[in-house]
Amino acid sequence: MFKRGGKLIILVVLILILLILNLLLGSVKIPVNDTLSILFGDRSNEIFSNIILKSRLPQALVAIVAGAGLAVSGLQMQTIFRNPLAGPSVLGISNGASLGVAMVVLMSSSLAGVSLSRMGYVGDAAISIAAIIGSLAVMALIVYIARKVKGNVTLLIIGVMIGYLVTAIVGVLKFFSSEEDVKAYVVWGLGSFARVSGDQMLLFVTMMILLLPLSFLLVKSLNLMLLGDDYAKNLGLNVSRARTLVILNSGVLVAIVTAYCGPIMFIGLAVPHLCRALFKSSDHKVLVPATMLAGAALALLCSLVARMPGFEGALPVNSVTALIGAPIIASVIFRKRRESDGE
Repeated sequence: MFKRGGKLIILVVLILILLILNLLLGSVKIPVNDTLSILFGDRSNEIFSNIILKSRLPQALVAIVAGAGLAVSGLQMQTIFRNPLAGPSVLGISNGASLGVAMVVLMSSSLAGVSLSRMGYVGDAAISIAAIIGSLAVMALIVYIARKVKGNVTLLIIGVMIGYLVTAIVGVLKFFSSEEDVKAYVVWGLGSFARVSGDQMLLFVTMMILLLPLSFLLVKSLNLMLLGDDYAKNLGLNVSRARTLVILNSGVLVAIVTAYCGPIMFIGLAVPHLCRALFKSSDHKVLVPATMLAGAALALLCSLVARMPGFEGALPVNSVTALIGAPIIASVIFRKRRESDGE
């Protein structure tokens, strides 16, 4: 037990280190003393203050809560479907957000006569609202189907089919849209922690801080569902109700993160595998806080790599998460294979 507690403390320390590095490093070099002074209220250097308080700090905070939300969502999906390849987007909820954004971005020129990408904060707010509506609409459909369908595999297949259907609709919208609107949609789809700032950042972080603790209320249900539906029922668990609650919790987390940051891939898929290997446990009392912390740390690392010091601009976050997440998954798979061969 002490070893697991020590690992959680190490993850917290790692998050603090990566947070500091995110504030210090970037295309503009800011000395440590100046950074600390700005954080403690010194605004004498206006340029450095704007960089830290309006760009780097909001981006780091968004990465922390988004990474935590995606990671715990991935853990929940992998548990209820008992599928190691299940992730936050497995039920098509991220695709629903993409459809909502596609509807407003790709059709804005045709309906309103002006591209949404040129409308500044109004356009950003419209994109966020459309993404939330799209993802929640798909999630409502999935919850309805979950109450009608008993098998997890059937629900998983239906979710994948919904994802394919939504992707097809988006493809048709792209075909009939202007080049400028398609470019704006593609840029949104690359994902970014830097897109959220100001009041939007405060709203996003507040919502995630309120929602993340709800995952701890599902720990007992998730542990029972690991045993199988029949055994869980014998122990008094209402499997259908528990599955619906887990899908709701996971879906809302994914919906909000996707709405504000775009579809961020691989964090929700890779982090649960990493935590199971690191903590050598399937107990969700350990895995839920571990995945939250590890997801936050990995998102901070990806955010840091995306805007490497000396590099003008920022790399797409999805490219960085894939570069980091894919080797993690591959290493975990090979490690399990070696362990099974050793037995």
